[in-house]
Amino acid sequence: MPHNLGVAELLIILVLAILIFGPGRIGKIGSELGKGIRGFKEGVGADDDEKQAQEEAVDAEAKSV
Repeated sequence: MPHNLGVAELLIILVLAILIFGPGRIGKIGSELGKGIRGFKEGVGADDDEKQAQEEAVDAEAKSV
């Protein structure tokens, strides 16, 4: 069952979040969330770089044989 969130629903969620956490804490949560996402992307990118380097090493080894 799909749930489409409209502007009114998003505003209600925002108001509830401000009431629960307070405006100062919302900013900190957003900043921490951004840092977490950035760290995750860097971690995934590092894994991709390692995998690509391993594949290139295998290809170079196969060509030299």
